[in-house]
Amino acid sequence: MLPRTSLLAAAMVLAFAPGSALANSSAYTDLDPDLTGCETITSDNIGGVWKCQGYRDYPFYFKEGDLRASVFFGPILQLLIDEGFETFGPFNSPGKKIEWRLDDRGKPIAAILRYFISDPEGSGNGGQVLVISRVAQADDGLSCVVGYVDARSNKNANELARKVADQDAADFACGYNEALWHGKRGASAGMTSSYLPESLKQE
Repeated sequence: MLPRTSLLAAAMVLAFAPGSALANSSAYTDLDPDLTGCETITSDNIGGVWKCQGYRDYPFYFKEGDLRASVFFGPILQLLIDEGFETFGPFNSPGKKIEWRLDDRGKPIAAILRYFISDPEGSGNGGQVLVISRVAQADDGLSCVVGYVDARSNKNANELARKVADQDAADFACGYNEALWHGKRGASAGMTSSYLPESLKQE
């Protein structure tokens, strides 16, 4: 058996070996439902587009239309500001807290936001879905939904959403890859609705 000091030294070597990666981490910012402090880009009787303070120098863009919300993260292309919209078929609204997933250098690569989905029958048992999105970077401008987790049907919904964010977001090809559901999906989760401009594929 190796001496205690040798075991400790071996453990330290493994911990700092080249193949050992630091785990991703989370940072949290608020999403004010009144959009206080956000810059109004466009606004009309049924909705609008607002640019809001996000994590450090990464903003988020809140878009609303016909009582449905869509949120993009990071320095996105003007094309997405003008035309992109990813939401749910039923009326919905986002939660008040954004979870940003940071890589081992502290750069945000994904954002997780809870959506509250209305119940069309009015029973009060609407859905809750964690929406995982890619965070746009300055050199690509691309943000889009990466995946969905039904928060009511999965006890480990937050952990599952973080796993999807860490594994899929950074390399997700907006406009090419399809955002998928992960874990169990209940009837209250609602149908998704996504529009990304066709010309995005040429970017």
